Amino acid sequence: MRPVHITFEDAVVLGDDEQSVICLKSDGKSVTGTVPIIQNLYAHFPFLAGKESQTESLWITQLVNFEDLDFKALDPILQRLNSHLLLRSFITDYSLSTPDIAIWGAIRGNRVAAAAIKKGNLINLTRWYTFVEELCPRATVAVDSLNATSRERKIAKVKEGASYDIALRNTDNGVVTRFPPEPSGYLHIGHAKAALLVYEKYNGTLLLRFDDTNPSNEKEEFQDAIMEDLELMGIQPDRVSYTSDYFDQLHNYCLQLIQSGMAYADDTDKETMQHQRREGIPSQRREISPQNSLAHFREMKKGTPEGLRWCIRAKISFDNKNKAMRDPVIYRCNPSTHHRTGDAWVIYPTYDFACPVVDSMEGVTHALRTAEYRDRNPQYQWMLDALSLRTVQVWDFARMNFIRTLLSKRKLTKLVESGVVWGWDDPRFPTIRGIRRRGMTIPALREFILRQGPSKNVTLFDWALIWATNKKYIDPVAPRYTAIEAGDVIEATVIGGSTVPYTEKRQKHAKNLAVGEKDVAFSSSIILEQVDGISFKENEEITLMNWGNMIVRKIATDASSGKITHLDLELHMDGDVKRTEKKVTWLSTKGQTLVPVELVDFDYLLHKDSLVEEDVLEGVLNFNTEFRVSALADSNVVDVSVGDIIQFDRKGFYRVDRAPSENVPGIFFNVPTGKQK
Repeated sequence: MRPVHITFEDAVVLGDDEQSVICLKSDGKSVTGTVPIIQNLYAHFPFLAGKESQTESLWITQLVNFEDLDFKALDPILQRLNSHLLLRSFITDYSLSTPDIAIWGAIRGNRVAAAAIKKGNLINLTRWYTFVEELCPRATVAVDSLNATSRERKIAKVKEGASYDIALRNTDNGVVTRFPPEPSGYLHIGHAKAALLVYEKYNGTLLLRFDDTNPSNEKEEFQDAIMEDLELMGIQPDRVSYTSDYFDQLHNYCLQLIQSGMAYADDTDKETMQHQRREGIPSQRREISPQNSLAHFREMKKGTPEGLRWCIRAKISFDNKNKAMRDPVIYRCNPSTHHRTGDAWVIYPTYDFACPVVDSMEGVTHALRTAEYRDRNPQYQWMLDALSLRTVQVWDFARMNFIRTLLSKRKLTKLVESGVVWGWDDPRFPTIRGIRRRGMTIPALREFILRQGPSKNVTLFDWALIWATNKKYIDPVAPRYTAIEAGDVIEATVIGGSTVPYTEKRQKHAKNLAVGEKDVAFSSSIILEQVDGISFKENEEITLMNWGNMIVRKIATDASSGKITHLDLELHMDGDVKRTEKKVTWLSTKGQTLVPVELVDFDYLLHKDSLVEEDVLEGVLNFNTEFRVSALADSNVVDVSVGDIIQFDRKGFYRVDRAPSENVPGIFFNVPTGKQK
C-alpha cells in the first residue's frame, strides 16, 4: 500500500479562545500541541510506518528536537535541516509529504525557530518553509489557532517539568518493578532512562536483577560497574538479585514445558533455523515426542558433544504473523564458565524464557520494557500462561536514541575489542562513564532524561539538546583560565607598562565570587595566538582580556610564510574596552611558569545520523574522531584535579582527564555546549 500522507485535513480544530484541541476524525481522541498532535496522527495510521515510509518515519521521530526554545540548542538542528534541503524542494520525496507538514508545523509553533527563519540566513530552509506555507494555507490557520490557545498551558508545563505519569494500571496495592540489565557491558544512556522512570514516579519496590544467562559475554566487572553507575545516578534498588539464582527452578519449568508437549528439542543449524523462522517453515524436529526431547535435554545438561548440537524451543507457532511467536529458543548449551555459578551448569535459559518466569516468581507487578520488545509481549504472556504463572502487567516506553550513536551492546563491544575506542569509558561512547568522562554532569543527565518523560514515541535526539542542558550546570561554577595554542605563537612586547613582572588577583569567575581567585601575571613579554595576531593592523586598538586596551604599533611578518613573528603593543589603559572589535587572550612569559596541556576534541563515531538494517558497521564508522592541540596554560592550572570542569577563555569548557604534573602535560577534554561550531 502506498503511504497515505496526513495533512491537517485529517484533523478537525475545535474550541474557542479559552481552549482548542485537534481531534482525530476516526475515534475522537484528542491531544494538544503541534508536535504531539502530529505524532498522534502519525501513530494513528500504522501503515505509515511501513517499509515504504521508513525515511518519513525517521523524520517524524525527530519532531521533538524542534520544540526547544534555547536557540543554542536549536541552531544546529536548523542548520542540519538547512543543509539537507540544499538540493531538495521537499524533505523526503519529490512532492509534499507528512514530514514537510509536520516539521513545518513544529517550526511555526516555536517562536525561536520561526524568528530564525525570518532572519533569512538559512537560505534553503527559508525557501522550503515559505513554499510549504504557500501550498498549505489551511494548515497555517490550524497551527496558528492551536498555538495561540495552548501557549499558556505549554509554558506552565515547561515550568513544572515533564509528566512522568506512565498510567500504570492496578497500582493501588503497590508497584513492584525491575531493571534487568545483562552484565555484558557498561550502562549506557538508554539503560539510564529505563532505570530512572519508575524510580522517580512511584514509591514502590525496584528490583535490580542481573540477567546473567549468557556466560560467554558476561563479567563481574560489568556487573559491579552497573551497580556503581546506578548509585552515582541516585538510583538505589530495594533488592538485588540474579537470574542465576533461579537456574534450578527455570530448569524445572523447562522440563514441564517439554513433558506437556509445549516445547521440543531441535538440532537445526543456526542459519537454517533463522531461514525457517523468517519464512514460516516448521522445523523437521517440531513433532518429535516429549520423550525424545527429554533425552536430548539430558544430553544438553551433561554438555556432551551430542548435547551441544541441540537447543530447546517453545512450541508456539511456526507461521505466526508475529515472528517473535515462531517457536523461540528457550534453552541452549554453553560450556563457558559462568562468572557466578562456575561450571555447575552448561545449559542456560534465554532471556525470552527467563524474564517472564522470574518476573512472576519475584513478585513483579509491572514490567517496564523498551519499545523494541513490543513484538515479544505476546511471547512473554504465552510463557506465563503455559506455566500457569501469575500474570505481570507489561508497559512499553521508547528508549532514547541519539544521532550518530550506537546503543547496541554487541556493536559497542565490537568497537572496544577491536581497539576503535579506548574502552567502555571512552568519551565518544554513550555509556554513562563515557559521557561523564566527556564532561556530562549527573544532575544534567537526570534532568534531561526525566524531562522526556515516559513517552512511547520513538525519538531520535540531537546531542546538542543534552549538552545544552549540561551547560546550565557547569557555566555558573566552572573557573576560568587561559590557554594559548603552542603552535606558531606570537611573541609580543608591551610598551608603556611596568618592566618588572608582577601579579594581581582576579576572580576565577566574574559572576560567581564563591569560585575563588587566581593570580594573573603581567610583564612586558607576552604571547598571543597566530589566529588573532594575523588579523591585527598597525595602530589598531585591541583589548587584552583581563588586562586592558593596547595599540598595535608594529607588526613583524615572516615573508616566506606570511605568519606574524613579533608585535609591539603600546599599553592604553584609558581605552574603552566596549569600543574595541578584537578582544584576545594572552599569557605573560615572565612572572609565572606556563603549564603544558593538551586540548582534545572529538567527533561522532558514525557518519550517518541513524543506521538501517542493511548498514555494515565498518562502512559507517568515522575513523577520524580525535583531535589534539598542544597548548600552554596559565600557572593556576597546575592546581586542577582529574574530573574538574573548567573554561579556557574563548575556547570553551573542558574536563580534566589528566592533571598536569612535572614533565607531564595535562589532558583536557572539550565539553560540548550544544552550540554549533
